[in-house]
Amino acid sequence: MAAGQQRNQPLLPQAAQALDRFKYEVAQEVASTSGDAQAQLLQQWYTGQTGGYGGDIPSRLWGAVGGHMVRRMIAAAEQALIGQAAQSVQQGFRQAIGQQTFQPQQQLQPKDV
Repeated sequence: MAAGQQRNQPLLPQAAQALDRFKYEVAQEVASTSGDAQAQLLQQWYTGQTGGYGGDIPSRLWGAVGGHMVRRMIAAAEQALIGQAAQSVQQGFRQAIGQQTFQPQQQLQPKDV
């Protein structure tokens, strides 16, 4: 590995605990929904029966955990973008309405007959 490169380091150190919790949550989900017998190893890791050691778990299962994490993060980012776009549209609409000057139409007076 080239000098200066680090692996498995969160971009925001404050997010490390949240990412670990997220990993455990997704691992539990993958272990409980997979019909694979090897997924039981993942379930044992999740429940702490392995003492934190995950070397016996096939890389295919760790890849499934990572894949599910990425899918959920992308979905969260998409939702955030949708929210930002909606706010931007609403703000633009409000600005457009605020810039228009409404002139009341002259009331028509009934003619004297």
